[in-house]
Amino acid sequence: MTVGRVGTLLDGVSRTAIGVARVRARESTREDRLFDDPYAGALAALGEPVDTTAPPSPGRLAIAFQIIMRTRFYDDWLLAQAGKGCRQFVVLGAGLDTRAFRLDWPSGTRVFEVDLPPVLAVKADVLATAQPSCERITVPADLTTDWGALLEAAGFDRAQPTVWLAEGLLVYLDEAQTTHIVSSVTELSAAGSAFATEALSGDVDRLAAPDMAATTSMWQGGLGAAMPDWLGAHGWDTALSTLGNVARSYGRPPSREPRGGFITAVRR
Repeated sequence: MTVGRVGTLLDGVSRTAIGVARVRARESTREDRLFDDPYAGALAALGEPVDTTAPPSPGRLAIAFQIIMRTRFYDDWLLAQAGKGCRQFVVLGAGLDTRAFRLDWPSGTRVFEVDLPPVLAVKADVLATAQPSCERITVPADLTTDWGALLEAAGFDRAQPTVWLAEGLLVYLDEAQTTHIVSSVTELSAAGSAFATEALSGDVDRLAAPDMAATTSMWQGGLGAAMPDWLGAHGWDTALSTLGNVARSYGRPPSREPRGGFITAVRR
């Protein structure tokens, strides 16, 4: 695997993917780790060096906790959908996610990764010699445009049930952009398709920690608390898993009850 900086620099929301990789790399070194991402360290190295001597702020700890829990939760959920027979998966705003490489996918699985061209180029450079454990198909696209046509041009079959993952994405989008994405997902989803994303409150928390301002200032909140109702009104049956309950189920009870959680939905 080629490790090193690349000429294309990530900026804006895309750059937050490096921070996510950094959290996943640290978790992967723990003896009691909830997942193992052997590629996260190389992807995290794309960013500037971080001072690890200073204690992390409460805001940074809270975001890292959420990233760790959602990574394991979605790992389990995706493999559960594969266990039910689904073989077509789409990761929206895939960032530096490496599930196409590190999860034990059943034979015949196709994983489409949709994100901006610079993001996919960065990941291609770092993972140049890594071998995916499924058929991995990258789709360079801006999710605020007609990305569905590009997905179908890449081989996506809307007649098949599809598993969709929008991880750490919708919080950075406004209501209109989020509606466009979930409307496209709905249009492209056959009966029995599944969708997962974070549960967001109506008012997105602006964590007070100064060292998190570069990230939290970009939060727009998506559909907020209206997401389950929107999905229900457009042909999806939804369920909510709270962050606290998920953490306890993985043996990491939070010191105080966190907000948020994870929405999963099935297309009727």
